[in-house]
Amino acid sequence: MNINIRLAGPLDVSIIAEFNAAMAKETEGIELDRERLQKGVGALFADPSKGLYYIAESNGKINGQLMITYEWSDWRNATFWWIQSVYVCPKYRQQGIFRALFRYIETIAETRGDVCGVRLYVEKENDRAQQTYEALGMRYSHYEMMEVDFKM
Repeated sequence: MNINIRLAGPLDVSIIAEFNAAMAKETEGIELDRERLQKGVGALFADPSKGLYYIAESNGKINGQLMITYEWSDWRNATFWWIQSVYVCPKYRQQGIFRALFRYIETIAETRGDVCGVRLYVEKENDRAQQTYEALGMRYSHYEMMEVDFKM
């Protein structure tokens, strides 16, 4: 399969929102508010400091995505790239889509000089995703995540 990775743009808002809704339903059983989701995706394109999306395509069809957000590290005087909103259409899974997305952004991050690492969250029960991430060279951090969520 020939996989093309590209930076997403405002014309991709609808498909990204659709993929995000499908991911939330599949991974957490959550039905996201579509209007809020559409606005949230659009807000990223209106303000590039929020992050960016990459799209995976093959045969002219969008079949995967991931979003990058930023975390400043004063200890490293550089930025961590956080991978979020990962989604690959079910019929395209196990075909190298995420691997292509990951390797693409990893290469960009390594060559920029202002990025100190790539991180992501993974569901504790999602063994398949964890195995995929480990196979790509990612390792578990010594941190646990905690939160207070005001918007869900």
